[in-house]
Amino acid sequence: MTQAFFVPCPRGLEPALAEELREIARYPAVVAAAPFEVHREVPGGVTFSGEMAAAYAVNLHSRIASRVLLRVAQRGYRHEDDIYSLVRQQRWEQWFSPDETLRVDVTAHKSPLRSLNFTALRVKDGVCDAMRERLGARPSVDTVSPDVRIYAHLTETDCTVYLDTTGEPLFKRGWRMEKGEAPLKENLAAGILRLAGWTAGQTDRPFFDPMCGSGTFLVEAAQVALGLAPGAARTFAFEWLKGCDTKAWQALRADAQRAREQAAGRVTNLKIAGSDISTDMLSMTQANWQRAGLPGDVQLKQVDARFVQPPFADAGLMLMNPPYGERIAVRGDRRGAMEDAPRDEAEEAAANQFAAAFATTLKQSFSGWQAWVFTGDLTMPKRLRLKESRRTPLYNGNIECRLFRFDMVRGGNREQKKD
Repeated sequence: MTQAFFVPCPRGLEPALAEELREIARYPAVVAAAPFEVHREVPGGVTFSGEMAAAYAVNLHSRIASRVLLRVAQRGYRHEDDIYSLVRQQRWEQWFSPDETLRVDVTAHKSPLRSLNFTALRVKDGVCDAMRERLGARPSVDTVSPDVRIYAHLTETDCTVYLDTTGEPLFKRGWRMEKGEAPLKENLAAGILRLAGWTAGQTDRPFFDPMCGSGTFLVEAAQVALGLAPGAARTFAFEWLKGCDTKAWQALRADAQRAREQAAGRVTNLKIAGSDISTDMLSMTQANWQRAGLPGDVQLKQVDARFVQPPFADAGLMLMNPPYGERIAVRGDRRGAMEDAPRDEAEEAAANQFAAAFATTLKQSFSGWQAWVFTGDLTMPKRLRLKESRRTPLYNGNIECRLFRFDMVRGGNREQKKD
């Protein structure tokens, strides 16, 4: 039976996610075992439809999605009792039993209801009362590690109820146990890579992160280049739902495993390199690279980003999430940064000094490179005194950010034609 799904993602990545989903829908194994059709981008995500196995394929292969939600019901509402009634009418026992634990989350956009917590309570009551009425028992609540997650989204007029097929969010790939300060979520990093033009098959193209932290960009770039399924090493909520199509899921996983084995035998050393001022960060990167099961070793060097040199003879793609504000102190010292000035002024001076020195390195040493900078500092081009050829608005959680592209030319950064 065809089902409707919604796939949320970080804000700003909806077009990239839609493009990725259309690619996944063309994979031979997906066409054979889990065909689906991508519909439209909406604020915060993308909709698609297909058999339940389609959710397995998207969970397994999507690098940008946050989770995959099965749409259970949708209807207009005026108050919480309308939502309770909608939820209670659903046959939840077709998906799970009263023995499973439950968590309910509610999100809203322009909803007239005053309390989302009270609305979540009414959704929970609707599920529990429906199961108790039909089965004589009800699930218990576990907000930390539930077996089943139910989501309700409220607009100004409508309530949509979803059943989660993912479990732990999809950015948790299973390989990142080591984290640095303020790490990017893996799915946001993957979306940034796609926007920067980093795609599958680029095993010979140089990639460099001069401020690599715990290596999120490096690991994601390697897995993208090798075409490895990001969800191959983890489990999903749909595996415990009633009616799971075990045959289809096994076929999808087996195909992903074959791709991993073939990549390991074909490529030993990717042209992927990173550097960081912190040896602790580099140790985390190496551990994460190995835990991700990537072939060979990642090329790493301990060096201040202001003094980096190209790690490969050919020009390539540079991508970084540089420090700014308080994080400057993590990457380098503040000598000369108005040490006796008020804190905000000192941080501003440190950020400007760091950016000016790094920009000089880019202009003098990285001719021909395409440098992409993801940052919450919207004044970064001004700090670098470089003219960006592209700027893309994105969000890191609730923080407004920009992805800037700089096309490096020796001796300066001449204004490029907008693309």
